[in-house]
Amino acid sequence: MKIILPLPATLTSLFIVATERLPFDVDSFVPWRIAGPYRRAAITAAGNGSLTVTHHQTPWKPTATNLTSEERRRLRRTGQHVVVSTTAPPHKLPTSIQTARATARALARECDGLLIDPLTGTNILTCGRCAGEPPDFRLTDDWLSWDIQVHDAATCPPWDPSDMGVCDCLRVTSRGLRRFALPEITLDGAACAHNLCATNLLRTVAHRLITDHLAYVATHPEATDRKIDDFLQISPTDQPDGGLPFGVQLTPYDADQGELGRTGTIRRLKIGPPPGAGQITCLKVGPPSGFPGSLNDWLCATQKPAHPSLALINCHPSTPPTPSLPAPFAPTPPTPQHPLEPTRAVPQAPLTEPRPAPILAMAPTPTSAHPPRAEVERAAA
Repeated sequence: MKIILPLPATLTSLFIVATERLPFDVDSFVPWRIAGPYRRAAITAAGNGSLTVTHHQTPWKPTATNLTSEERRRLRRTGQHVVVSTTAPPHKLPTSIQTARATARALARECDGLLIDPLTGTNILTCGRCAGEPPDFRLTDDWLSWDIQVHDAATCPPWDPSDMGVCDCLRVTSRGLRRFALPEITLDGAACAHNLCATNLLRTVAHRLITDHLAYVATHPEATDRKIDDFLQISPTDQPDGGLPFGVQLTPYDADQGELGRTGTIRRLKIGPPPGAGQITCLKVGPPSGFPGSLNDWLCATQKPAHPSLALINCHPSTPPTPSLPAPFAPTPPTPQHPLEPTRAVPQAPLTEPRPAPILAMAPTPTSAHPPRAEVERAAA
């Protein structure tokens, strides 16, 4: 089965710089003082009108953000904000949005402002020690965030590791895919204890969707829609750190009217056009047809066992995750005041003159990831 995704003529993406004051004129700053690899692109975009920067003498009022308490405190102290906007066709992705965010980074760094992506609801770091906009596009560079929704605690039963299907209180939905003319993706009905597993799986699916989508719009600049399969095969090469291959079923889904297991109060995420507008705003991610198990069984089956980067993803909270730590050093014996003498069966007579201690011959030992500390210190000496 094919899912038809409409491709708009243009896409608009915004970035907000909230600041206490703006000590310079934005027209003299943008695009001439945009440093790094995006200066030429910023000059071109500002010249043709696809990149605009607007200064507002009022505080910015957030709607739905995931800011920390410290970031919210900083935001309350601000009295002005700057809107950096880019409008470009899909085949200009991701250069257009990277150029806009590089411009917003430069502005925020210059005025010590708070850079916020209103689509993901997160703060983008702009401190002096932080790197600027990366020259290469990576989806993990704060282009996505995750809306994690659960039922009220009263409606969620106690976690029972022996019953994988007892809890279905969790829904995890992406925020940011529609910036690329893609529907958001959601995993709905998993156990609330699996929030890390669910987020990791959705991140992998998003990476595959974005990779295929950017390749398509770059080679089909005049396309008005795109057809994708409702079944997605995820291979180890689709995962940044490798992993187990697994299949994913994609289903058009209305996140505003989703049915989560039992009845309960839930924070809903509104994504894109309203229901009934004829556009697919969300794709539900689930196990392929014929999978012999529950959603929770499939979710745990997609995780690579004993993988260092996934060590904190514990699908069975009854047993604590094993931390990925280096092998401990062997206990170090007290350092003697004089060099060690070789062990002999017959004791030697006392020496009349001191002489350097001979180099001890060490017997071969099994190779380990971390040699004992005594050997490391002896080699350094």
